[in-house]
Amino acid sequence: MKKLFERIKSYLLEVKGEAGKVSWPDRRELVDSTFVVIAFIFILAVTTLVCDKVIQAFIDIVVPRGA
Repeated sequence: MKKLFERIKSYLLEVKGEAGKVSWPDRRELVDSTFVVIAFIFILAVTTLVCDKVIQAFIDIVVPRGA
């Protein structure tokens, strides 16, 4: 049991050491990255909407409503 606690302690110390090596973005990088993500999500949403409408139009041609 003592060995388990030593391994956990060692692991947590290694995690702390690695976390100290992380280079965090500055505010400008964070804002730019956020803008890119939001723009990509918007483009993906519009693309999905267009594909959905095209597929729906094709289905309406193949299988008319009320049939």
